[in-house]
Amino acid sequence: MMRNIRILLAISLFSMGSAFGQTTNGEILLDTGNLTVIRLHGTHSERGYAYGYLMADKIIDMYTGYILPQFGSYISLAQTLIAQGTHFNIHQEYVDEAIGVVNGMADAGADTTGISYIDMLVANCLLDIRSMGGLKHKISGPGCSSLVDWGDATVGTSLSGSPVVARHLDWSTNAVLVRNNVIVVHIPSEADEQPWLLIGYAGQMSALSGLNSSGLSVFQHQLSDFIGSPVSNMGYIPIWFCIREALEKKDPNGDGNSDVLDVKHVVSQSVNGFADGYILVACANPDSVADSLTALVAELAPVAPVHTFRGNEFPDSIPGDNLYAANYEIKRNNHYHFCSRYNNVIGAIGSGVLLGIHENWTLMRDYSSQSGVNVQFMQYAPAEKMLAVSVYKNYTNACLQQPSTFDTDTLFEISTEIKVQQLNTGEIIIHPNPASDFFSLKNLTENTTIHALRIYDQQGREVAVFTDVLWGKRINIDFLPKGKYIIVVETDSGKMTGKLVVY
Repeated sequence: MMRNIRILLAISLFSMGSAFGQTTNGEILLDTGNLTVIRLHGTHSERGYAYGYLMADKIIDMYTGYILPQFGSYISLAQTLIAQGTHFNIHQEYVDEAIGVVNGMADAGADTTGISYIDMLVANCLLDIRSMGGLKHKISGPGCSSLVDWGDATVGTSLSGSPVVARHLDWSTNAVLVRNNVIVVHIPSEADEQPWLLIGYAGQMSALSGLNSSGLSVFQHQLSDFIGSPVSNMGYIPIWFCIREALEKKDPNGDGNSDVLDVKHVVSQSVNGFADGYILVACANPDSVADSLTALVAELAPVAPVHTFRGNEFPDSIPGDNLYAANYEIKRNNHYHFCSRYNNVIGAIGSGVLLGIHENWTLMRDYSSQSGVNVQFMQYAPAEKMLAVSVYKNYTNACLQQPSTFDTDTLFEISTEIKVQQLNTGEIIIHPNPASDFFSLKNLTENTTIHALRIYDQQGREVAVFTDVLWGKRINIDFLPKGKYIIVVETDSGKMTGKLVVY
């Protein structure tokens, strides 16, 4: 399925001071141009600040290039729906984090004129506002599909009964989305929280796809065939923040275990349902082998029945320890709405056994993808500590791209190095990054000669050029002011680019 190229990225843990003296608790672990991996640590406010400071350009790009055009003249309605505080129940710590994001962007030198924490919350409640504001005709929602295999389905493979889940994010191939994919890793300092990460877009604090250090993962789909509408002033929990809470909180249901019942508990707290029809697919690797703790599909709506939970005990026409979901009601109202993708998987899965990591990936790639809209594809095997992510590129579906594969244990550590199986072979590694006095370049996939290295500021002005650069040799930059720079490396095989933060 994938060609593994192991690169050791050495990352210096840093505590970078902003222009206004606030500590920045974060680091950029990887930037391939259209996928950035960033790790944040500290309190909600501190993590928000670091996020805004390190990702200011991309967050601004997402807000001005995607969120604002999506809402258009309805942006004031969206802001009002958030600001009133009665339509949606957004926890204070997320508000504090959104304030931190805007402050961080401003300290990084970004133009935040007209952008407030309310706008950050608008972006993170996009789907809920879309429904509450009657904007479904204007703003597109994600399609998506997911397949979980575990137990008898994975016995006889390298997984030996442990679970694996693959997920398509089918949405818009809007250029702004395509260039702003992120993995955001959170290491909370709050005692009641645990490390977790989201796979989404720059500026997301909430999660439409995510997992935590306990091995629980949750993915959101649209429930496209429910009938009904949300009601004002019901205090709905925004769906992406609901997912975040299920992943970030330690043992939400208080039973001492980490499994899909934690997701069920958090979902059920939104007693009036949700602002739109949603499907959540959850996968865990519990100590118990009970099927009911390992995989769950929640079909959610703003009208009764507001919560419908499905496990593999339900006769869904897919055999064994396998659970699949696309965008339609299966158990809710006993609808059994099998779409074409669902029927494709039924036909391809056979007896539902011997489904390892490779088989799970190829089943989803070959039978559940949607041409031209598959913008992210991911697979997670919690017992293997393996996360693979690919993104839409060059007009080609994400599931047809080479994925980058990460060891989740190293993602969740604040350490001096991180192992990444990076499959984009033409990238350079800038280490350390951020840097203060010097950096060096690594390129472990090609043996090329460097002819010149040029550094440009954010206005595109060349600020330095070096002609005696060697791979691994220190390059002095103590003369550069704090800020963000573009690195262009001219080699025998062409130009390579990267981004550098100087602090």
